[in-house]
Amino acid sequence: MNESQFIEALRAEGFELNETQLTQFKRYFEMLVEWNEKMNLTAITDQEEVYLKHFYDSLSAAFHFDFTKVETVCDVGAGAGFPSLPLKILFPHLHVTIIDSLNKRITFLNELALALGLEGVAFHHGRAEEFGKNKKFREQFDVVTARAVARMTVLAEYCLPLAKVGGSFVALKAAKVSDEMADAKNGLAVLGGKEKSTHQFLLPGEMSERNIVVVDKLRKTPGKYPRKAGTPAKEPLI
Repeated sequence: MNESQFIEALRAEGFELNETQLTQFKRYFEMLVEWNEKMNLTAITDQEEVYLKHFYDSLSAAFHFDFTKVETVCDVGAGAGFPSLPLKILFPHLHVTIIDSLNKRITFLNELALALGLEGVAFHHGRAEEFGKNKKFREQFDVVTARAVARMTVLAEYCLPLAKVGGSFVALKAAKVSDEMADAKNGLAVLGGKEKSTHQFLLPGEMSERNIVVVDKLRKTPGKYPRKAGTPAKEPLI
């Protein structure tokens, strides 16, 4: 997907990019490639692939969830900033908080935000389980996002404690998500959430399956969740 195909694909979904946004995406790509030579940020460095599998893929969340109606977004395990920073470029009003367990990625994100002129962003080094217990972060966000971090049984315990009651958890997943959702149904309920909708589509060009899962946060998450670091992955809530 080259830049003009990217513009057209977003236009088809009702989003018009201005010159500032196009420049920001261009610089994002350049910095991703530059920094990737120093640290492992992504296996995808070809421009057309980055625009499709990182930028477009991240923005696909906005085709099925209305980010104009929310203000605060927490992105768990964002790596090189996906999906929240492409969403921030598309929706500049968003206040984005990223939690990532690798400190060197936080260094990259800080430099990237500076170069792109992004305001209202904060990057924190640490594990989601710790942040979910921290009063400053727990149940503070309108939306919590995650892209390809873990199976839903595990991901829900990372993300739902951070979403405020009445807020949402939006997961960007690849294929076969229905199996994951069946396994996660009980865990979602325990954590105060419920699946609202799942939207399946094919990534343009390569036609690989993608899913956007929207979970409503209906009730407060019980105080014992998230459990201590490492436990959700070892003993998922099923």
